[in-house]
Amino acid sequence: MTLFRQIYSLLFGLFLLVVASLGYVQFTETQSFLTKQMESDLNNTSNSLGIMLVPDLEAGDIVGAETLINVIFEGGYYQQVKLTWLVDGKQQVWENSVKIEGVPQWFIDLDLFETIKKESTITSGWIQLARLEITAHPGFGYHELWRTMSNAIIVFSLLFLIAIIFARVGLTWILKPLHSIAEHAREISQRKFGPDMPVPKTTELKSVVVAFNSMSDQLKLIFNSLDEEVGELRKKNLVDQVSGLPNRQYMMGHLSSWLNEPKSGALVMAKLDWLEEVHSKYGYQVRDETIRLLSEKLKEHLDEVSTSIVARIAAYEFAFLITSSEHDQTSKYLQTLIRTINQEMSKAGCKPNEHFAIGVAERLGQMTVSDILAQADNALQKAIKEDKIFHWFENTEKQLFTREQWREHLSSAIKGRRFKFKWQPVQLNDSDNLLQRELYCQLELGDKMVHAGQFMPYVELLSLGALLDKCLIEKVHEEQLLSRSLEPIAINLTFQSLSDPKFHEWLNQFLSSSELSERICFDIPEAGVYSDPDSCQAICTIIRDNGAHFGIDHFGRQFGSMSYLQTLRPSYVKLDQSFAYYDESEHSSELCRALINVARGLDIKIIVTGIEEIAQLDRFTPLKTNAYMGYISPPVDVED
Repeated sequence: MTLFRQIYSLLFGLFLLVVASLGYVQFTETQSFLTKQMESDLNNTSNSLGIMLVPDLEAGDIVGAETLINVIFEGGYYQQVKLTWLVDGKQQVWENSVKIEGVPQWFIDLDLFETIKKESTITSGWIQLARLEITAHPGFGYHELWRTMSNAIIVFSLLFLIAIIFARVGLTWILKPLHSIAEHAREISQRKFGPDMPVPKTTELKSVVVAFNSMSDQLKLIFNSLDEEVGELRKKNLVDQVSGLPNRQYMMGHLSSWLNEPKSGALVMAKLDWLEEVHSKYGYQVRDETIRLLSEKLKEHLDEVSTSIVARIAAYEFAFLITSSEHDQTSKYLQTLIRTINQEMSKAGCKPNEHFAIGVAERLGQMTVSDILAQADNALQKAIKEDKIFHWFENTEKQLFTREQWREHLSSAIKGRRFKFKWQPVQLNDSDNLLQRELYCQLELGDKMVHAGQFMPYVELLSLGALLDKCLIEKVHEEQLLSRSLEPIAINLTFQSLSDPKFHEWLNQFLSSSELSERICFDIPEAGVYSDPDSCQAICTIIRDNGAHFGIDHFGRQFGSMSYLQTLRPSYVKLDQSFAYYDESEHSSELCRALINVARGLDIKIIVTGIEEIAQLDRFTPLKTNAYMGYISPPVDVED
């Protein structure tokens, strides 16, 4: 029971007690007063009637005596009059049955008034004429007592109603700071650190509010310090101090993660020997400043062409990972890269198109980190050997379809829902149970089964992401996968779905009509959170309000603040696969630990991804993660 209800119940009970006490006092006092009034009235009547009967009794006029007594009956509540003549002992009795109007019978049956009698002797001088006995009827008492108590109950009821209304309004106003404290405490328990509460005027509540504000500030400070620690560790371990770009370690981890996802793109490696010329002419300080300016220009110009990661992997070597592009877009990227390098060479006093070489390797089909690195390095070495500006690695593998063919196949497949599912278990660390199952899809094209790594890049390029997500969610519903799995099912959302208002509206309708929405989880890529935070906030609110769950995929991949975790409040995060490949000797465990502490401090479950063997999993044991997934437990067909 809430404090408001406790206080309200107490006041309600006290008021009832007071009203009951007042009612009891009113009742007993009224009863006593009416009894005394009836006794007094009976005495007066007896004395008056005795005096008026003397002449009739002396004359022996029985008719006159009866007339006087009948007058008495008509003028008051009297039940019986008994007259005994003392001369001859003759006795006369007059009965009067008075009907009590306006009083319920159950009230009369309570016998609240005892029978009141008055006996007196009528004399004339020293001679005793008769004995008079009058019995009062209690009707007057019942009538007056009922009327008085009815009016009192009405008044008390009105006062009681007014009192409880004022008590409720008053308590609501008085306890408003306590309600704010409860809301603030609930937000703190959910790791939401909003603005401080205003200090109330009530003395007793001031210290409580001040204490809560102080606690909230301390927790916010702890979270911010963890967030800053993550930033510092990233700079220390993953950022090149001269250029401000990601270093080789970050590039290798990200490259591995990228190759494990259904993406297209290319890896470009550049060797800039002209920087050595700058060093020999002007010294290392000018060289470092040139590298810094070159890095800024590369980021500025290349981001306009395609999303990419630019890293400095050696003194004069740079790597460029184009995470999503086709051949034509990669060519445009390469041209922009060459133009930017030449511009900076001219500024540094070097001759353009000399003393640098570029190697390009496109991602085709299934590739490993070693494969694409070898191809890019092979292309770079060939460009150096042939004294060319760039060389494009010639891959003999052919694409399955052209871009337009992919458009036709994908549109037809989405319309016909020709997708097959696999799911991968997400294993809890501390038991044999599963936290969830992550869903993967395959495309059936004729007699071929095409995996997501082959068609998903074209889904993004052709802006079919929202249509595909809608198709897959509906197919999950049609095949009743939610009821076939004992664990929640995780579905990856594409970037387009995150920012498409129409998909948001459709998802809201779907989840609100689904009886098993609490068994659906949605994986939202961390890059989408940074690129479009407002849209992510909107879709996360829809998911949460309908009872479903969501988590952040590729957690820790992006450079940036972790404060979005407080805003979105995901149920879980999936640590980026690149962390599974970091070497202990490079102190990456510090960054892992800091990232995990941020999530765990907000009561968010941490899932480690990319686990292929027990040795990798053992590295995360001291970090106290919640679950893991990877090819240590590979995906299986849903039908199995």
